[in-house]
This record gives sequence, structure tokens and C-alpha cells, in this order.
Amino acid sequence: METLTLPRGGNHRLSVAPMMDRTDRHCRYFLRQISRRVLLYTEMVTTGAVLHGDNLERFLGFTPAEKPIALQLGGDDPRALAACARLAYDAGYDEVNLNVGCPSDRVQKGRFGACLMAEPARVAEGVAAMRAAVPLPITVKHRIGIDDRDRYADMLRFVDVVAASGCDRFTVHARKAWLSGLSPKENRNVPPLRHPEVWQLKRARPHLRIETNGGVRDLDAVDAHLDAGVDAVMIGRAAYDDPYLFADADARVLGASGADARPRSRRAVVDAMLPYVDAWCARGLPLPRITRHMLGLFAGQPGARAWRRHLTEETRAPGASADVLLAALARVPDAVAD
Repeated sequence: METLTLPRGGNHRLSVAPMMDRTDRHCRYFLRQISRRVLLYTEMVTTGAVLHGDNLERFLGFTPAEKPIALQLGGDDPRALAACARLAYDAGYDEVNLNVGCPSDRVQKGRFGACLMAEPARVAEGVAAMRAAVPLPITVKHRIGIDDRDRYADMLRFVDVVAASGCDRFTVHARKAWLSGLSPKENRNVPPLRHPEVWQLKRARPHLRIETNGGVRDLDAVDAHLDAGVDAVMIGRAAYDDPYLFADADARVLGASGADARPRSRRAVVDAMLPYVDAWCARGLPLPRITRHMLGLFAGQPGARAWRRHLTEETRAPGASADVLLAALARVPDAVAD
């Protein structure tokens, strides 16, 4: 499969959000069988894990078939961020993204994530250091605000300070984050969505690349946000719960034509995963580490429950292999699979 890369500036229109315990390399490979062009992200990885961990492949490993792919970093030390960006460049990543949106207590104790919205100059230093280190798009994913600093003017000031350092794109989760009182899960759902303020940001700063994120469930919503003027849209949980929503994305959103525009059937997606599954099982990887990401392939379709049940129950058997996927597929009506 031909790989795609990003030009400086991160010129894309649709991405899958970085999600902890979701967007690992197996999830990304699976999603790439559905869309060749959507931008994929790693899970957030801290600079400390990259620089001081004992298994760099665990944190940075990916296959060329996953491209275009962005590495999301968590950290606040410009030197450490620059060092990680160099490793990302050497590994072949297409973009480095700085997490300024995660509100978890663990992340706050490390002085990164959403709490950095209170320190835009520190974020700008990190972005500048990474830009000086590598010729990759350096981007920032942040919230619309934090705690009581959630006025539009607060977000605009944050963006202006960071933009001066050369940030290539701002991905705005259109909810504020409460740094105390709400869990990370509640921070994804409880604060109301405020997408119009992201649209307003793009109108106010038309020279900046602005991406919106939060509550986007399908391509109709993607079209609506693009029509509102933003440069790109990021989809989070829906991408995991219903990954086949990206089947038409390459043609509808990302400019594919000809053979590249034809979506793969769900059966073809499963068939494309079989050699990958066999290769990893031969290396000793437990099959559920891959198939857990595939449970939503038939979401909303006849046979979806049978597909999920078979994968959930049978992949844990000793010696389980790619044949389990074929057996699960046989429980789905042909009209749905094809």
C-alpha cells in the first residue's frame, strides 16, 4: 500500500483523535484498512517515557502502512520535547502534536496537559524548540478553556501567544476542562460543547490552521464544521465505536478519486487484517490485543452482536488465530459484509 505523508503545515481535513488505551499501533493499522488518508494519532506518550523508558519500540513503533501518522507528546520541558521530536522524525512520523488538553490528575502532577493552558508562554517555548529541531508540522491540541479561564478572549490570547512560536495547527476540543471536580471521562461529556467559538477563532485568525474536535459522530457533522469555516475536523470516540464511518471519508472529505475513492467492504477490511493478525500471533501477541479494536466494525448492522460475541469469547482460546475472524465474519449476513 502506498503511504501518504503530510506537508509542513499539517494540511489535512480529517483526523482520528489520540485516545489513551485506544489508538495503539493495532488500532491504527485496522483503521488504515478503512481509510487510506485520514490522519491518525498515537496515544499520548510522555517525554519521560520516550527518553528514559527501556523500550522505545513500545512507545514509537509503527508500520509504514499506518501513515500519515502523528505522535502526540505530553510534556512541558522544551529540551525534552525537542529531543522527542527528533526521535519522532528519525522514526518516520509525519507530525508531532503537543497535548494541552488532558485534565487527569496524573497529567497535572507532571505539569502538562490542560493545565498548560494557564501557561501559554511555556507552550510557545515547547513549540518553538520542536520547530527548531525538526522539519515536521508541530501542532497543539488544547481545550476551549480551563476552570474559570474559559472566556473566548482567554482562548484567543492562548492561541495568539502560541501562534507566535510557529505552531502549524491548533486542534481545539470545544469543551472547557475542569482541572478538579470532574474525572477525565466526565470532562469529555459534562462541559457543554462550544463549537461556534472555534468557528469564531478561525474567522478572527484566518491565517491560522484551526481544527475542531468534540462530539463529532459522523461525516455529516464533519461537512457542517468544514462549511462553518474550520480547516479540519477531528473525530474521537465515534471513530472507535463505529470505525466504518470512515469508509466514504477519502472520497467525500479527503479528495480521493478513481480507485482510491472506492470504499472497502467490511469483508475486505477483515481480509486485509488476516496476514497482520497471523504475523503478530506468530510473535506471541495475544489475539485480543488486536481484535478488541475491531469490535465496532459492524456497529448498527445486522449481525453486529454475533460478531462482537464471537470475537470476545473465542479470541481468548489457546492458539487462537486469524481463523477466529473468519468464523466471526460467517455470523454476519453477506449483504452486510459485502
